[in-house]
Amino acid sequence: MSRLTRLAITTALTLALAPAATAAACENTNLQPAEGNLGKVRAAVLCLHNEERAAHGLSKLEANKKLRKAARGHSTFMVRASRFEHGDLAGRIRRAGYRGWTYGENIAWGTGQLATPGEIHRAWMNSPGHRANILRPQFREIGIGIALGAAGAGPDGATYTADFGARR
Repeated sequence: MSRLTRLAITTALTLALAPAATAAACENTNLQPAEGNLGKVRAAVLCLHNEERAAHGLSKLEANKKLRKAARGHSTFMVRASRFEHGDLAGRIRRAGYRGWTYGENIAWGTGQLATPGEIHRAWMNSPGHRANILRPQFREIGIGIALGAAGAGPDGATYTADFGARR
């Protein structure tokens, strides 16, 4: 086998294994959301987001209780109302008591394996607008809210909201 062929194979293997290696550093990325484990699911999403940011030379997002309150309330609303929409992002965040100068939001829902933190993160990273929020350098804080159930899919699955913010 030529040196060039070995290099191509090594490069291909490295690229193929990179996502799995990244995800392996975070715990619970394949955890199915359920009563009693949502804290672990939130932690897995935050870990995946922060690994992605680190790979792009960005600072870590810090969990913020007020953003989490806004995100959790929005996920719960979407499930109960069987609606999937952003709505009044700035109003919700301000009502939760967060006073920032910029905001962003990602929402998603999934059922079965597609409801795991790893799959939600992967879907967001494959969507240009959601990816931009995760990698926006100005964002410093995040609140992650998860409600069991999914708008349009009934009680199965989970609905996620990630509210991003930055204060001066």
